Amino acid sequence: MSTGVSARPPAAPSRLPRFLLLFAVFLCAACGLVYELALTALGSYLIGNSVLQTSIVLSVMVFAMGVGSLAAKPLRRRAVGAFALVEGLLALVGGLSVLTLYVAFAWLKIYTPAMVVIAFVVGVLIGAEIPLLMTMLQRIRQQEAGGAVADMFAVDYIGALVGGLCFPLLLLPTFGQLKGALVIGVVNAVAGVLLVLWIFRHQTRRAVQGALLAGVTAVLGILGGAYALADDIEVTARQQLYRDPIVRTERTPYQEIVVTRAAAFTGEADLRLFLNGDLQFSSVDEYRYHEALAHPALAGDRSSVLILGGGDGLALREVLRYDDVEEVTLVDLDPAMTRLARSYRPLRELNGDALADPRVRVVNADAFTWLRDVPGRYGAVIIDFPDPDTAAMAKLYSVEFYHLLTKALDPEARVVVQAGSPFFAPKAYWSIEAGIREAGYATTPYHVDVPSFGDWGFVIATREESTPRLRLAAEAPALRFLDEDVLRAATVFPRDRRAADVRASTLMDPAVLEYTRHEWENY
Repeated sequence: MSTGVSARPPAAPSRLPRFLLLFAVFLCAACGLVYELALTALGSYLIGNSVLQTSIVLSVMVFAMGVGSLAAKPLRRRAVGAFALVEGLLALVGGLSVLTLYVAFAWLKIYTPAMVVIAFVVGVLIGAEIPLLMTMLQRIRQQEAGGAVADMFAVDYIGALVGGLCFPLLLLPTFGQLKGALVIGVVNAVAGVLLVLWIFRHQTRRAVQGALLAGVTAVLGILGGAYALADDIEVTARQQLYRDPIVRTERTPYQEIVVTRAAAFTGEADLRLFLNGDLQFSSVDEYRYHEALAHPALAGDRSSVLILGGGDGLALREVLRYDDVEEVTLVDLDPAMTRLARSYRPLRELNGDALADPRVRVVNADAFTWLRDVPGRYGAVIIDFPDPDTAAMAKLYSVEFYHLLTKALDPEARVVVQAGSPFFAPKAYWSIEAGIREAGYATTPYHVDVPSFGDWGFVIATREESTPRLRLAAEAPALRFLDEDVLRAATVFPRDRRAADVRASTLMDPAVLEYTRHEWENY
């Protein structure tokens, strides 16, 4: 019998909790990818060989994620509390990961074992997320398993995309590596604990809520304290890596720039520049390196000169000593480096304020890309890149790079390439020389003694068929180190450091230098 009141369908469950949980998935995925990128980036800065560092981090983390997924299966009955606990631990370990590894590298002189342990722990915690989140998603609204998986992974992958883009474009420029990881740890804790507890607040006992809230408060307190102390910790830890007091430091999107200064045995100040921990020059003897690098290239036509790398302006200083040089183009990737050479007084005094010379045009660009559309031709080219200890640097020593360079050369142009140490890394040195020859150049390898570096090698090359003669121009200025006798001796290599059976470096098969400057400075 009718009561006169129409029956209402049952109320549809609110979509807000499901949306908020998927939003938590999005944030946690973004945080997880940032942890991976932060670990790989730190390894590239400290150790070099970015391919190896990336491979170790990713392979360890992916394996650990599988372990974490299996380990989370027994926790699904208490999915809310278990997930909040996992996210609190992940926020703590991931947020402190970069700081911990930097301290371990600086004070304990260990890196790879510590990195493997941290990557494994972070991977296990990330892997435990998905089974627990899937259980929680089904508690909000039951749906067919395939659809739930599709929704979960779609949001997860979008979060990974956003995290991957935010790391280089937002976090590094704004916070730097150490603080950036700590900030992500805070986001992780809020998304994984506070948000989830709010969604499931009616399904979680108050005692559990209280314990989890106390835990996340402790995590946020630790991360906040580490953030407040991060600058002091970084400065103190960084100083452990350098023999002399640090007077200037800057971390850019491309590298870490460090300048040290101390009294040398000669009584004069010893200013040293390091890029990603690798020594670039010592003011006590840099003239030996830069005279040997620049002047053999300037023995021919030098009206128009191209310098690739050399953002410190020291090779440029040598070029500008010739009155008949009409124009110089300096191409260096990092604007922070050329800005330092222009504005930092000790460096400006050392390079003779070379970047302010009206004959000089500075281009901040990737040299490989810039050569594709090179605007002119040059009679002399000086290549002064850092050593090829990463795949990114190795491309600038590849056969393809030297092929591109031909577009920038006058027919009789002379090219000089800094090629590393024939003593400490003979295979790398002769590999560079082989790459230049394979690109169609005639070459003359040579080496000189630079006390702060040791035995250091160069290659002079031309596109002509005859082997280029190592010589100085008749108009060469008075030099402190180099003369014709030194150049004649420079072409002689001892028997144990002569050309080896090596391969040329290519884009698809780069020959990456296997030592770091930190290692051989303690030789």
